Amino acid sequence: MRATLRLPGSKSITNRALILAALSDSPSVVRGVLQARDSSLAIGALRALGAAIESREADVAVSPGAPAAGSAVRVDVGNAGTVMRFLPAVAALTPAAVAFDGDPRARERPVGALLSALRALGVSIDDGGRGALPFTVHGTGSVPGGPVTLDASGSSQLVSGLLLAAPRFADGAEVRHSGPPVPSLPHIEMTVAMLRGAGASVEAGSSAGDRPDFWRVAPGRLDLGDFTVEPDLSNAGPFLAAALVTGGSVTIRDWPADSLQAAGPILDVITRMGGSVAPGDAGLTVTGSGTVNGIDADLRDIPELCLPLVAAAALASGPSSFTGVGHTRLQETDRLAAIAKEINALGGDVTESPDGLSVRPRPLSPPAGHAFATYDDHRMVMAGAVLGLGAGGIEVLNVATVGKTFPGFAGVWEEMVRGEVS
Repeated sequence: MRATLRLPGSKSITNRALILAALSDSPSVVRGVLQARDSSLAIGALRALGAAIESREADVAVSPGAPAAGSAVRVDVGNAGTVMRFLPAVAALTPAAVAFDGDPRARERPVGALLSALRALGVSIDDGGRGALPFTVHGTGSVPGGPVTLDASGSSQLVSGLLLAAPRFADGAEVRHSGPPVPSLPHIEMTVAMLRGAGASVEAGSSAGDRPDFWRVAPGRLDLGDFTVEPDLSNAGPFLAAALVTGGSVTIRDWPADSLQAAGPILDVITRMGGSVAPGDAGLTVTGSGTVNGIDADLRDIPELCLPLVAAAALASGPSSFTGVGHTRLQETDRLAAIAKEINALGGDVTESPDGLSVRPRPLSPPAGHAFATYDDHRMVMAGAVLGLGAGGIEVLNVATVGKTFPGFAGVWEEMVRGEVS
């Protein structure tokens, strides 16, 4: 298999950039915006909160604004973690009562620690004691801010949701994490880098060990300006896994040389599983050796790659163990239970632990009439596609759910398999 392809814009960067643009002191332009459900929900939410947003395909112009004082506003978060966790602090800066709700699964995802932290910073929130959606943020037009401690082990977005709006708090914020390690730490580093790029003063530090666990943001102006979104490296995962499984080559165009995303950890685990990595003028090329290595890997910093990597590991030459992903049980679905159930139904051998999965490769063959369920989770669709390269005949259900972050995934995948992508 040989393919050269271009990925859509990063969801994580897109939604951070849109929020920073809405909080800036002057209009901004965000280029290369992801065109998918999660970004559309973010744009809809920011419009509801008063921002003027004009889109020309992937380029989006954002002018800051606010809803009318005393108005009632509704925000649909869908099942987008970046919307349900990034927008409440922004809503608190408006003079409106902002009601948040979303898909049924969104009501089960961790947000209580964020709501408690916002209350500690001076925000009035009514959640009926649930610590979950639905809830209403009663904005007063300003947030006092100051120091706050929370347990962000459920999601790094709990920290980013405070940091993004913190420059607009009267006293800024000092956000301290207390609890098990924060997953997806590179996403907080992304938030910090983008805040600094927009003019904010941010300090990060560690009270113990080498992983940051507190962040200080000074009050001040924001000016995102003209900003370009990187390709989504999380969505590169299944394509890089495809190179491993087929012994082929996949080139990702415009792979950033100095990325805001966790490019290093992604390429490290792909290399350990048997891929060779070569940057070039056309992009970054990953070539498989024809054999997938079994590995032991902590995926805490790249949990979005867990499911495609587990799929590749099920087709490997030896056993694998993946840890650091216990929090993914509370994402679009319980990802660990879902992938274990579906691979085992194909004849595989995947065992769950509280924090990860053990994979022992076995010949895979779909039973007659069996279909690979995806549980409304885009990453499950991508894992099913990878498995299909090594165990033909797999029917993957509800492929349309990839519209959350990559609406064109199925078409690009088919073209890649047919050798038509260039």
